[in-house]
Order: sequence, then C-alpha cells, then structure tokens
Amino acid sequence: MQPRLDYFAAAPEVMRAMRGLEQAVVTSGLEHSLIELVKTRASQINGCAYCIDMHTRDAMKAGETPARLFLLDAWREAPLYTPRERAALAWTEALTLIAQTHAPDADYAALTEQFSEADMVKLTMLIAAINAWNRIAIGFRSVPAGR
Repeated sequence: MQPRLDYFAAAPEVMRAMRGLEQAVVTSGLEHSLIELVKTRASQINGCAYCIDMHTRDAMKAGETPARLFLLDAWREAPLYTPRERAALAWTEALTLIAQTHAPDADYAALTEQFSEADMVKLTMLIAAINAWNRIAIGFRSVPAGR
C-alpha cells in the first residue's frame, strides 16, 4: 500500500498545531507508560496499523512488557493492569467509541476515583489526539515502519 500524500508537506502549519497538541499531552505529567497504553488501545480499536506499530515499539523501548501489550485488547480479563490504567483504558474505549457508548457514567465514575480533574482533562485530550492521529494515518494510508 502506498501513502496517499505527505500530509506534513501538504499543510505544515496545521500539522505543526497537531504536533503542538501532541507535545502538550506527552509533557502534561501523565505517566509515559499510561500514555503509550492509551495510544495503543485507541489505535487497536480504530484499526490503525501505523499507530499500533509505532506505539507498541515506543512502549517497549520505554520498558513496557510484551505480556501487557499482547493482552491489551483483552485488558478487562487480564490482571496485569492497575486500577488507574483500567480507568484510563475504559475511558479510552468510551471516548473512542463515543457514538456507541456516549461516555457511560460508570466509566466517568471510575475515572474520578483515579484521576484529578486536571489529569482527567489531560487524559481526555490524549484520547482526542490519538483518535485524530489515527484518522490522519488511516485516511492518508501511512505505512507502518515494521513492514
């Protein structure tokens, strides 16, 4: 599969803004491991091969275990995730699948038990950003590096 276009070259000012959001989220104070789990899980749901490849590689470079990455798609059944990670993953699924879930009250309640209000906003922006990146990469046919 060939990429459709180089979106960074086609609209650099808009892509700089997107990179700015990414930088703000990554340096927001959320745990790096949590950030990579959220990015990977949203990318799995959206079917973004480019982003799954990138974020699983980034997670492993940062020390994430293969077992936690292999079981991420079934995180609810796997005892490998902390309550904070579980709340973040539930919120990730709820917002990524917003048309179906409408952000359930139970997921929000779990979120409030694990995150401050500021961190809830940061996490929500992280989820919004990775969903945008997924749509960009899928729409323009970005090719995974692990080919």
